[in-house]
Amino acid sequence: MPIITLTTDFGTTDHFAGVLKGVILSIAPKATVVDITHEVPPYSVGEGAFIASQTYPYYPPRSIHVVVVDPGVGTTRRPILVEAAGQFFIGPDNGVLALIYSREKSKVRHITNEKLFLKNPSATFHGRDIFAPVAAHLAAGVAPAKAGPLINDYLRPAIEKPVRTGHRVWTGTILKIDRFGNCITSFHIDEFPAVRERPFVMIPGVAKVTRLINNYAEAPFGEPSVIIGSSGYLEVVANQGHAAKVLGVGTGAPVELSIY
Repeated sequence: MPIITLTTDFGTTDHFAGVLKGVILSIAPKATVVDITHEVPPYSVGEGAFIASQTYPYYPPRSIHVVVVDPGVGTTRRPILVEAAGQFFIGPDNGVLALIYSREKSKVRHITNEKLFLKNPSATFHGRDIFAPVAAHLAAGVAPAKAGPLINDYLRPAIEKPVRTGHRVWTGTILKIDRFGNCITSFHIDEFPAVRERPFVMIPGVAKVTRLINNYAEAPFGEPSVIIGSSGYLEVVANQGHAAKVLGVGTGAPVELSIY
């Protein structure tokens, strides 16, 4: 059975997420619809991109991922379909799929085939009128090429890779703050393995964090420390505390890393 995942900033108190499912099941009743999350902070394209990038490796081939964090809905920004890693990704061309096509060999299409849309699309709910029905038609067997032409000028924001700003200094960002208050940074252990063996200073906001721990319980209660998270990114955490609140930082905040 085809699998369609949903990642949005719609929340769960309104009808929006439920409507997407209704549209999908009306077109592709055999589809399995999986909610990844509807709690992406409103308009947080970068956090939506991070969540999408952490989701798809654990899904089978030909899974379809709908990612709707779309502050530009109704403007000239384009709806796109990305074919990558043997799967499909549907969303706005605003960078929310950037961590997919920056990592994987991809084909990107501008979704233009209005026959795949709901009739009379609204200017404010493309999740319902464009993204969900296109996903459902793919699940029902429509070829990806029917969605629209290939493009090369899709948005490529630099939302992940840290930038070297000194001899031993790099500047990155906080990609996401999870529900425990852990600050997931853009520093991946594969690119910064030296933190395992050499002294370092990580500065999220104005605080200096120098301790690398193997598990949360190793840190003194409430003291900010760095851990290699399950995604492979370095995270600033506080044992049984909310690191983001302790440090006064949020998603998108700069993080400096020095390795000596």
